[in-house]
Amino acid sequence: MLPVLFRFTFTALWTQLLLYAVAAGTVAYIAFNGWRGAVGPLDEKTKTRAPATSMDRLLRAAAFGGIGAVLAWYGLKYALPAGAFPGAKGEGIPLHTYGVLLAGGFIAAVSVAGRLAQDEWSKVQLVDGSWVDVEGPKRREQVMDMAFWALVGGIGGSRLLFVLVNWQDYAKDWTQVLSLGGGLVFYGGLIGASVACWFFARANGMDFLRLADVCIPTVSLGQCLGRLGCFSAGCCWGDVAPATASTAVHFPGGGMAQDLFGQLSGTSSLAYSSQVDDVRYVVEATGEILHQAAPGAVRMADWVAQHGHTLGVYPTQLFESVGQLVLFVGLMYARRFRRFHGHILALWLMAYAVLRSTVELFRGDVERGTLHGLLESTGAHGLANVVPLEAWYNISTSQFISLCMFGFGAVLLARHGRGKVGEAAGGLGPTPSAA
Repeated sequence: MLPVLFRFTFTALWTQLLLYAVAAGTVAYIAFNGWRGAVGPLDEKTKTRAPATSMDRLLRAAAFGGIGAVLAWYGLKYALPAGAFPGAKGEGIPLHTYGVLLAGGFIAAVSVAGRLAQDEWSKVQLVDGSWVDVEGPKRREQVMDMAFWALVGGIGGSRLLFVLVNWQDYAKDWTQVLSLGGGLVFYGGLIGASVACWFFARANGMDFLRLADVCIPTVSLGQCLGRLGCFSAGCCWGDVAPATASTAVHFPGGGMAQDLFGQLSGTSSLAYSSQVDDVRYVVEATGEILHQAAPGAVRMADWVAQHGHTLGVYPTQLFESVGQLVLFVGLMYARRFRRFHGHILALWLMAYAVLRSTVELFRGDVERGTLHGLLESTGAHGLANVVPLEAWYNISTSQFISLCMFGFGAVLLARHGRGKVGEAAGGLGPTPSAA
């Protein structure tokens, strides 16, 4: 596990000025991209957009720049030391492995989605004696533009679901809702990004289901790398495994975790931070968790504090990472057999629901939200005792969403796939057409 690669600090004046310059340049670049990507109003009849006016470009640049300025403000407040910025926390900029892999997954997903969009909407015409793709590159740019809104919607949705699941903790101090140290939930991000993409598709005259077929496999590609980031951070960890389990892994505390240069990072894994406060008992040989002392059982918090790392747990992050890679490859192959727009989306919804529900059976982080936790938070302690944490029927929030996702995918497949078995896939797949 390598939670932090390196930590940048800004104690010297020149480093502070450099950070201000980088922040200003980033905001300016975001605003410029807004200006450059502006388009005019959509003609509902022709489904084409008029050229952007100066006012269209100015408003879009202002919107992009405003969002960039807010992000820069939070970044400066977090990174700079006290006195260099109002309310500064002086945390510096830790280069987390989780963030690097998450960003790498996002870039990979967007890059592949852009290329798939270009192939999907490819339309070749004879222009000045040469055959030119007049539609594909434009669609590719639209997908690249959509990525920004998907990112904003994804971060907002993932944060919102995390706060809702842990609302009792945030009810004590609502200012922590916007804390940069908070958690994110994949399903919340998926829902938020989907809503943002739906509005984008509608605003740009694109068939949302067709767009989803193009982009949804790349979600698995991004999540494949993202779950490796989870493994590096020690989040989304598995349940305690038997001592003899060959797949068990241990996540370190702050006294053992190192950075890229072998220096102690002082950053504990999230799994360690949770288990060191866990007052339940565990039988190390079998991995059985108990709520009271028993022969052969030790208090989990005592064991973890003594050893400086977690008990052996299942590497659920790696389980899902491998599953997502298989899902990505499988859906890319299935694209050639599409029978209707939304076919790949339906398959992904059903397949990922099964994958996620299966992985959840091995998860051990109760912080992700479960039926037991929901009953406890609402004061139904009697019912919560009937649904203990370790019970198989104590479904998590993600399992509940998975059930809904599977049902939606099945309905989509049954509704649109009926009677289209013999329909040719021409026009649905990435087949260029000459006009």
